[in-house]
Amino acid sequence: MNGRSAMRLARLQEALVGGGTIHLSEAARLCGVSEMTIRRDVAASDGAIVFIGGRLVMADNPQFAPVYDLDEQRGSHYFAKQRLCHEAAAFIEEGDTLFIDCGTTLMPLVSLLSSFNALTVVTYALNVASAVAALPGVRLILLGGLYHDSSQSFGSDDMDEAIERLGINKAFISAAGVDPERGVSCFHFHEVAPKRAAIAAATQCILVVDETKLGVIRPARFAGLEAFDVLICDGEAGQALSSWQRHATATRIRILLA
Repeated sequence: MNGRSAMRLARLQEALVGGGTIHLSEAARLCGVSEMTIRRDVAASDGAIVFIGGRLVMADNPQFAPVYDLDEQRGSHYFAKQRLCHEAAAFIEEGDTLFIDCGTTLMPLVSLLSSFNALTVVTYALNVASAVAALPGVRLILLGGLYHDSSQSFGSDDMDEAIERLGINKAFISAAGVDPERGVSCFHFHEVAPKRAAIAAATQCILVVDETKLGVIRPARFAGLEAFDVLICDGEAGQALSSWQRHATATRIRILLA
């Protein structure tokens, strides 16, 4: 981190010391830089400042402890998620066995499967399974266990072993946080095992995230960016990750902008 970045972070911490929040655009104006620069500053910091819903807060402020709300996420950046999933669907071929992750980002992808006649979808997400079950040409494998209502997904001690026994062609993975240095993360620890198992089992791993996830670190880290073959992102976040990739020395990831 350079001196100017440290000065901007210090200014932001001073503004947040009273326990409030600052919108990203306001933080950019306060520091006289772009919103993308603020995102990079926060991503490279020690984690004292975090993003929640497009606003900056102090990480140790209990009033703003991050909680995943599936109903809120369902309508969040819906059109961006549609664009991302249209890009993702281009990787699907007839006869594939797909792993589709939990959450809402990949739900538009399910609706794009109706034109296929011979697909298998593996998931541990109830919302994904319910949508896939209505598609006549798609076979569903639902991984069970203890149901977690917060993310409408299941978790079990042997889910990773069940995934290892399957032949998965493509794994479509979502995330709540993406940081080039600190990796890819989510809110819930029960999601870590199936995500990691799917990444390990698949012949091609595709990470699908909208731009609000860049520079965000969530509690449960499950992979580094190098674990993925393809990253599909949008907006300034995708451009920033493309810049990061050009300067990275040991990454094979292909970045697509939706």
